[in-house]
Amino acid sequence: MKTDLNENEDLSTQIAEAIRDAIVEGSLIVDQRLPSEAELCEKFDVGRSTVREALKRLAAQNLIRTQRGASGGAFVNRMSFEEAYDQQITTSTLLLSMNRVDFETACEARYALERSCAPLSAQRRTPDQLATMRAEIHRQSQPGLTDEAFCASDVAFHRALVDGAGNPVLSYQLAGAVEAMQPLMNMITYTQRDRDRIVGLHTRLADAAEAQDAEGIEDVLEHLMRYACQLVRERTQKK
Repeated sequence: MKTDLNENEDLSTQIAEAIRDAIVEGSLIVDQRLPSEAELCEKFDVGRSTVREALKRLAAQNLIRTQRGASGGAFVNRMSFEEAYDQQITTSTLLLSMNRVDFETACEARYALERSCAPLSAQRRTPDQLATMRAEIHRQSQPGLTDEAFCASDVAFHRALVDGAGNPVLSYQLAGAVEAMQPLMNMITYTQRDRDRIVGLHTRLADAAEAQDAEGIEDVLEHLMRYACQLVRERTQKK
């Protein structure tokens, strides 16, 4: 583990990065106990408050967990994809809300990523995932459904399609696109007038998934992308 620190940069950040690198490289393995705070203070030649701040940074990234008691301490965490999803969603939401990328760029990326799931989703989607998609289509068709509820249903629909690929790495990569980008884009673009068209496209998507038609899924997602990008441009130009 690298222990040389640059005095001109934040010390706790450098310590956190050194420990993170050791975890990524395999020098520190899952469930292994980290050196004690006192040992880390000596190793990095810093005070206890600096070490504690570094450990807080690592815990916030779910890289370590702490346990109390005689056998307690800080341990390398066994991260799950579910925990990683949350981080991906938070990061994507912040990037969009801080205007680090424009909505049309996000829209293109979001559907390009989802189209990559089409062949696998056509092969592997389960009856439960199809049932979720049909249920969300029915929900989206309900009169009086609020914008927030429609957006939540839209996310659930596309989450089922993505998870139908049966690949947790793809699901992780798409977590930010579907569950962070999608709601923000929806709130900008969708009005009651647009919902009928969206429901129609969702119905075609579910039909293609049920028929195990990968090309059909890709075709509908292409239509959704063009339509969503068009709406984003129109709304943006009106401002």
